[in-house]
Amino acid sequence: MNVTPADVMSIFQMKYGAPDSLGPNPRRRFRYGYFSPDDYYEALVDKLVTPGCRWLDVGGGRDVFPNNLELSRRLAERCGWLTGVDPSPNIHENPYAREKVQAFIEEYRSPEPFDLLTMRMVAEHVTEPDAAVAAMARLLKPGGRLVIYTINKFSPVSAIAWVTPFWLHHPIKKFVWRTEAKDTFPVAYRMNTQWQLQRLARKHGLTEESFAHLDDCRTFFRFKWLNYVELTIWKVLRAVRLQYPENCLLGLYRKSEKPSG
Repeated sequence: MNVTPADVMSIFQMKYGAPDSLGPNPRRRFRYGYFSPDDYYEALVDKLVTPGCRWLDVGGGRDVFPNNLELSRRLAERCGWLTGVDPSPNIHENPYAREKVQAFIEEYRSPEPFDLLTMRMVAEHVTEPDAAVAAMARLLKPGGRLVIYTINKFSPVSAIAWVTPFWLHHPIKKFVWRTEAKDTFPVAYRMNTQWQLQRLARKHGLTEESFAHLDDCRTFFRFKWLNYVELTIWKVLRAVRLQYPENCLLGLYRKSEKPSG
């Protein structure tokens, strides 16, 4: 399933308004023709959540789309059922999930399978990826889809996080992105390359339908001139068809409609 420029633009306008009424940060990105990885992820999930479907959000805690509450509300109303599963107590703050389960995905059981599973910025924290993907495949209906949106293990910010002591993660994130301590978790990077995700998917009866490296120019979005530098470098690299070094991964996987064995 492909996400079109029109799909992404629709999500962008839902979050920030019409081009002539944008705030300073969205206006800057819009002028450069840049859309964030979140925009693409949200556009993809918007297309996959069909009326009446059963949807399981894995590891989302209190948020479905932290920066797009309107889309969270719309899709929660559009689907037939939304379950949130997360080992963090944050899950109990989720206003959109009808079923809120504080558990690891490997521990969760459901009497009915799901049409769609989403995993937003969670894969980098998974320490037992084989068990996690096996559980998600088990919870999907035949023909159901799994969306994994995560950071790239080989991006500069990921490399810095990997070598930085965990106790420093929140102070750095708070300064750069104004995050809360309860939203900072240790990283493992065991399913954060396309190859790792493909291998896990194949092992558990899932086929990669689409995959994208999404350029991420949000590292310094709070700092106007540094963000201009990011966006300018991105535009130059794009003009010569080179990948921006900081990027996220967005994979879509489908469960086989034929029973295994």
